[in-house]
Amino acid sequence: MADEAKAKGNAAFSSGDFNAAIKHFTEAINLAPTNHVLYSNRSAAYASLHQYDAALSDAKRTVELKPDWSKGYSRLGAAHLGLHQYQDAISAYRKGIEIDPNNEALKSGLADAQSASASASRSRAAPPPSPFGDAFQGPEMWAKLTADPTTRLYLQQPDFVKAMQEIQKNPNKLNEHLRDQRVMQALSVLLNVKFKAHGGDDDVEIPEADTPSTAQPSQPAKEELKKPAPEPEPEPMEITEEEKEKKEKKEKALKEKEAGNAAYKKKDFETAIQHYTTAMELDDGDISYITNRAAVYLEMGKYEDCIKDCDKAVERGRELRADYKMIARALTRKGTALVKMAKCSKDYEAAIETFQKALTEHRNPDTLKKLNDAEKAKKDLEQLEYFDPKLADEEREKGNEFFKQQKYPEAVRHYTESLRRNPKDPRAYSNRAACYTKLGAMPEGLKDAEKCIELDPTFSKGYTRKGAIQFFMKEYDKALETYQEGLKHDPNNQELLDGVRRCVEQINKASRGEFTPEELKERQAKAMQDPEIQNILSDPVMRQVLIDFQENPKAAQEHTKNPMVMNKIQKLVTAGIVQMR
Repeated sequence: MADEAKAKGNAAFSSGDFNAAIKHFTEAINLAPTNHVLYSNRSAAYASLHQYDAALSDAKRTVELKPDWSKGYSRLGAAHLGLHQYQDAISAYRKGIEIDPNNEALKSGLADAQSASASASRSRAAPPPSPFGDAFQGPEMWAKLTADPTTRLYLQQPDFVKAMQEIQKNPNKLNEHLRDQRVMQALSVLLNVKFKAHGGDDDVEIPEADTPSTAQPSQPAKEELKKPAPEPEPEPMEITEEEKEKKEKKEKALKEKEAGNAAYKKKDFETAIQHYTTAMELDDGDISYITNRAAVYLEMGKYEDCIKDCDKAVERGRELRADYKMIARALTRKGTALVKMAKCSKDYEAAIETFQKALTEHRNPDTLKKLNDAEKAKKDLEQLEYFDPKLADEEREKGNEFFKQQKYPEAVRHYTESLRRNPKDPRAYSNRAACYTKLGAMPEGLKDAEKCIELDPTFSKGYTRKGAIQFFMKEYDKALETYQEGLKHDPNNQELLDGVRRCVEQINKASRGEFTPEELKERQAKAMQDPEIQNILSDPVMRQVLIDFQENPKAAQEHTKNPMVMNKIQKLVTAGIVQMR
């Protein structure tokens, strides 16, 4: 259990999650409180979070448990260095080097500690610079001198400019130019202080460079003081031989995978399989090797081997709690193999189920497309398997018998079965449309009649069925068009001719306004639901035409010469929207 917690801590440390690493190392210490490696590793994790007090405590415990282990002194030195205890850090590193003289980590830590100690000593011993150094720093000096009327004239004198440049580079040289009144005037401008001429009671004394320590340190000195000592870099976790061997195997497995990918791209499938198999043997914690080999088997047409690898990848992936996308990839690959093996519609069921499982893991567009394709292929194949014109004719005849007996629901059932056996038979659609008409299911009957005409435009029964349904729906203008279209294919068909006559009678009746108020209201309400009537009424041109028919007889006369306009007017008349007097 302690080893498991230690391994989790090492993994967390490697990924940069130091808080998690501390948590796992603490669990391991509770299980194995005398294991010096655990304290060492936790010390490194604390140091990585800059918690050097805790790191120092663990480092001391490490040295106490294992005084002859050089790594403990490395942890101890790093903790002292982080706390700026440079001499203690130097002492710890030196003790570690006595145990292991060739340890590069200890040598590097000692060098860092010595360097930090020397930097701190220099910072404390740095002499104070000129107190007026800041006044001469940066471009602001020249801006102030240019803005002042007096010093602006001095800037035209080369020797003054040279003197100011020297003072700007080294403020301590100010004392060399104190007798120059121009420099004094410049200093007064820069410090915003008025100086009197020499001999006055209020002369300002310019202190020497070695004036006592009331002067503030210069900017470089401040930066040197503020610069922190180098923080120790955490060393790699202590790993066992077993962990080291596992890491090496994982690296070799990745190389084998890369070689397998290269062979796959070259279509060298046998070589690719060898590399992926070797990778699987080296590292069983990565299912991508299995799914890659499955892909090779799929390309080779070895579908059963592909399916076995996919099942293995899913099972192992669930054990490892692998990424759900990897699980979905394995399932999708399995589904593809099952589709390739399908020979009948029933074979597609397993593939469809597998694709559906893959989508529950990860909704991938490619998987969704494969699922839709499989469902369509299954449906098409079912129709082909069920297709039997002879049985279709038998079912249609049974439907005819029930129709004669006025058992229309039973007739519909047999006509439907006939269409399943032969979906290209227009007679079955025509007969079922007649049944729907008797049952008052006009929309269904109209749909069947239109399908009948689509399958055989010369079959007059399709037109008589459609026209009759439209007539019953009181769409007389549409019914008239249907009957007239049928007469183009069968000019002497009596049913079609009778249909035309009945439609003309109803249209003329509407034109004469012979509908009862109830009939007119019903027709108008029905017409207003017709998209064609709605389009006519919403057309600005037709609205103007209707106004002209009411108010402008001359314009109305011109409109009657336009066949398209009159056709639309006739539709409105037939629908009961417009009445002609």
